[in-house]
Amino acid sequence: MFSALPLALLSLLAASAIPSSSPNSSRSWSTRSGLLLLLEHVGRSRAVSLDKRASQLQTSANGSRFIWTIQDTYEGKTFFDTFDFFTGSDPTHGMVNYTDRETAFASNLSYVTDDGKVVMKGDDSTWLASGVYRNSVRISSQKQYNTGLFILDLDHAPWGCGVWPAWWTLGGGQWPYTGEIDIIEGVHDNAHNQVTWHTGPNCTLNPNTSFTGTIVETNGQPNLDCDGTVNNNAGCGVTEWSRASYGPIFDAQGGGVFAMKWDDEGIAVWSFYRAAVPKDVLDGQPDPSSWGEPVAALAPSGCDPITNFVNHSIIFDITFCGDWAGNSYATSGCPGTCTDRLMDPSNFVNASWNINSLKVFKKQTLAGLVTGGARSDLHAPTFQQVLWLGIALSAAAFLAV
Repeated sequence: MFSALPLALLSLLAASAIPSSSPNSSRSWSTRSGLLLLLEHVGRSRAVSLDKRASQLQTSANGSRFIWTIQDTYEGKTFFDTFDFFTGSDPTHGMVNYTDRETAFASNLSYVTDDGKVVMKGDDSTWLASGVYRNSVRISSQKQYNTGLFILDLDHAPWGCGVWPAWWTLGGGQWPYTGEIDIIEGVHDNAHNQVTWHTGPNCTLNPNTSFTGTIVETNGQPNLDCDGTVNNNAGCGVTEWSRASYGPIFDAQGGGVFAMKWDDEGIAVWSFYRAAVPKDVLDGQPDPSSWGEPVAALAPSGCDPITNFVNHSIIFDITFCGDWAGNSYATSGCPGTCTDRLMDPSNFVNASWNINSLKVFKKQTLAGLVTGGARSDLHAPTFQQVLWLGIALSAAAFLAV
């Protein structure tokens, strides 16, 4: 560890600071020794911190070492402060009125509980006439991202006949040329989450990539073309294998964690039901390399994850009926029609997000950190090395007085 540098210097300083027989040395000795003890304590604390970080070191395809460090945290009372409320017509033709911030809070469609749970939901208290749209919420992060590790911890995700929720990211500019990543998406009482990518041309899903889900098919053929301008905007999607990844089963066992990793090595999604959330995630030190195969993955061999996905905002929404939930309603096993279903508010008691936190991590490349054999970049001092050397030299100057 490079923290050994200041610790070694402190040891030398301690050895040189043994009190002499000079009558003037007794008063300064306590000050000197106190400073040394303080510096050594800080140095050792820093060393422990660095050792902990080193345990989370990961290796990129190009051989560089990195860790995922926290960039943004969305949770609790401040969750909505950096999100905007979308109030336009639903691009997916849902029978929904997306409300503004003031209406959402006044109608209890958006709020934060006393224990910090973030809630967003569709209206579950108003009877509607046939054909009238139901109020709901769609929010979009003010910040945009280009790569990152996005980890959502939630106790409940929306579901129900006629309900179509999504947690997704959307590129700035003209759709679909800057990309869309659907991380959580489903309709009705489905039990399996669907991960989907929508892009411009020249992006395909490689079926030979390692993931545990099943590629979505149309007429018996896998949807490998992610181009959102063809095939009725279907994009390329993967259905999760787990029945606990969406709907009533996911919620019944306490929710869980979804993670989306987006970097130069592609875009991958993992999901964990509550009892299976990895310890590194709980500790705030995520290590995707230890999570096993993702449920879905878009490899760079078929789709450049940097040029096809640009300036993405984070979005949560709940819509009703529309292009997917409406068109699939007749074969869903749900009663009546989607339009009729929309009238009764009791049909939407489960149409809500209940979120503990959303954390975004960024990839931090490390240099000069030695955890085993020699490193080729050892000759290049890091900022921390220079800082600690400065501290040690300052201490030496003080002790020499």
